[in-house]
Amino acid sequence: MTIVHNLGFPRIGARRELKFALESYWKGDSSRDALKQLGAELRQRHWQDQAGLDLVPVGDFAFYDQVLDMSFTLGNLPQRVSGFRGEQLDNYFRVARGRSAHAAEAGHGCCDGVAAGEMTKWFDTNYHYIVPELSAASAFALDPTRLLEQLAEAAAQGVKAKPVIIGPLTYLALGKAKDHSDKLALLPQLVAVYVQLLDTLAAHGVEWVQIDEPILVTELDAAWRQAFTLAYERFKPCRVKLLVASYFGSLLENRALAAGLPVAGLHIDAINGADDIAPLLALLPADSVLSLGVINGRNIWKTDLAAVLDWLEPLAARLGERLWIAPSCSLLHVPVDLDSELTLDAELASWLAFALQKLDELRVLAGALRGGRASVRDELAANQAALAARRASPRVNKPAVRQAIARIDASLGQRKSPYPVRAARQAALLNLPLYPTTTIGSFPQTAEIRRARSAYKVGTLDAAAYTVAMREEIARSVREQEALGLDVLVHGEAERNDMVEYFGEQLDGYAFSQFGWVQSYGSRCVKPPILFGDISRPKAMTVAWIGYAQSLTSKPMKGMLTGPVTILNWSFVRDDQPRSDSCKQLALAIRAEVQDLEQAGVRVIQIDEAALREGLPLRKAEWRHYLDWAVESFRITANGVDDATQIHTHMCYSEFNDIIASIASMDADVITIETSRSDMELLDAFDHFNYPNQIGPGVYDIHSPNIPSEADIVHLMQRAAERIPAQRLWINPDCGLKTRQWSEVLPALRNMVAAAKTLRARA
Repeated sequence: MTIVHNLGFPRIGARRELKFALESYWKGDSSRDALKQLGAELRQRHWQDQAGLDLVPVGDFAFYDQVLDMSFTLGNLPQRVSGFRGEQLDNYFRVARGRSAHAAEAGHGCCDGVAAGEMTKWFDTNYHYIVPELSAASAFALDPTRLLEQLAEAAAQGVKAKPVIIGPLTYLALGKAKDHSDKLALLPQLVAVYVQLLDTLAAHGVEWVQIDEPILVTELDAAWRQAFTLAYERFKPCRVKLLVASYFGSLLENRALAAGLPVAGLHIDAINGADDIAPLLALLPADSVLSLGVINGRNIWKTDLAAVLDWLEPLAARLGERLWIAPSCSLLHVPVDLDSELTLDAELASWLAFALQKLDELRVLAGALRGGRASVRDELAANQAALAARRASPRVNKPAVRQAIARIDASLGQRKSPYPVRAARQAALLNLPLYPTTTIGSFPQTAEIRRARSAYKVGTLDAAAYTVAMREEIARSVREQEALGLDVLVHGEAERNDMVEYFGEQLDGYAFSQFGWVQSYGSRCVKPPILFGDISRPKAMTVAWIGYAQSLTSKPMKGMLTGPVTILNWSFVRDDQPRSDSCKQLALAIRAEVQDLEQAGVRVIQIDEAALREGLPLRKAEWRHYLDWAVESFRITANGVDDATQIHTHMCYSEFNDIIASIASMDADVITIETSRSDMELLDAFDHFNYPNQIGPGVYDIHSPNIPSEADIVHLMQRAAERIPAQRLWINPDCGLKTRQWSEVLPALRNMVAAAKTLRARA
């Protein structure tokens, strides 16, 4: 009989309960015990939501990040937090965000915090993890407390638990060797700690352990392939059964490696790696479990259950109990419950499935496999009716948009003149000093802003009053920036709920959920808009707000837009056409907005492409195709303007060094990038690549409450000037400031402006 299981569940809660509990604790408004109790309640609720599955994941819950959890389980803590004594959870938050709760830091006489751990994207998702810090001197020591406590909770509930841990090779691959030592040299001692962990789990009655090794879907060199074999040979004597889980892609040349690991089972992503199934049937040992991810764990469209059964039924007949079915990956990447959506268009909602509905789809598939399709006839019929309605809907495909895409040619992606000519014209127009200062776009989203937005949405504040309220906030942002002495200002984005959702709300072809929240990192949640049909822009989206801001100052005001690749990658995207087609539709829409801003007199326009690197395929062999259409889409958006109009773009929290040539080919006049957490390591790319345009390496880590000093910023910019001529350097934070408080932002920016003055004086 086919086994049904899950790889992971959203941890934030259907109403973002974890987010609010974390932020309350960090502020000192609630206790550590209250936070822990909320975590226990969420786990209990989520296990109940997964009732009926044959195996339920345990250990997938994290207060901040599952990779950081694994670092603490392995005893791999940065030296800078070793001096803190007391509650481990506070050290955990110090690594995650630079400090824990106010009370915890006050008890240590600490007010400035420590350097937060580097943060980057989890494979090709919008989830951010805290990068493990490694060196030749790294030592590991098992601390299984977290897992054992959660297992005890699960046992008390009668949960059929399957602990989930990150595998040793993926952990090392995700880590960064601060001393540039060979990470694989750490494998023997790391594996020894994993053996202790597996033996400990076995002693507590665990039968199956899910050990996630998603790097199996990436290109591995000979050393890493051999390391897999050596590591898993060490696990053979362990008294638990291991299910090695890969996801986000296909195994391809790693099929024989994965199938040959001495483990009890292998999970593969049958959504993105369907071609792996047939070869694996011939490669797997006769007694090995094959777990197939048959439900898309990263998107929200209903599964074609009949189509899945057409190929799954023969496998079930062949494999019997050796066949397991699950989502393709953890459901961390989708919202919790579609049934919470009371305002979503009913027709559109009938096409969707959130986490709980995806588990229902699994149950229907299991019912059909165990009892025949007739046993779930009604569910299959409803599924087919919804899919047919979506295919036939006139809301999805629009001939005028298709015709516009067909007319795209190379000229749309070309500026009138090369960068040196443009730079001279822009310098004459803008008259900026050496080391010009700016911010990335947003300023704090205060309680007043959120109240006004909520009142406007529910109708208790009319449009005129809402406009007045937002203009007051914009005026405040302009005043503060002028007082600080910043060189290029922004309007602060008070009117924007989210950098993607705001634009999606004004584009045809998008829809929005009420509670479709997904964790991005820690307490940061996003509500991705739903791109369900062809995209067009009915009217200007930002011109009135930015034009008002420009009217308040004689300094240059940046127009702030989100680029097409980021809007695409941070949306739930339709799955009935190539992503490149959807991206070019977005490019044409945002291009029209760029041109409207220029016509309104805005001469500096920032087009954020924070997610460009995130969408990069996991295999380098597939990069070129993606980068070609992604860069083309940006250029279509940006290049319909005069030479004197300065185009900026922004990217954050990704490794850019390996695609620096493609970033250069975007031909933005100025790029701002995150570098503060990595201590300018991202600029190593410029040792071997002559980046031609201007660049602003982020010097203020806005994801931490820590305030950078003037000396820190000067130091970082001096390091940048070793690689980039000072005449082409900007000074800016590494991301937008919406999540910070004014009390943090003002002193940080004051130090940034002071640093610029110091650097100019030394030039």
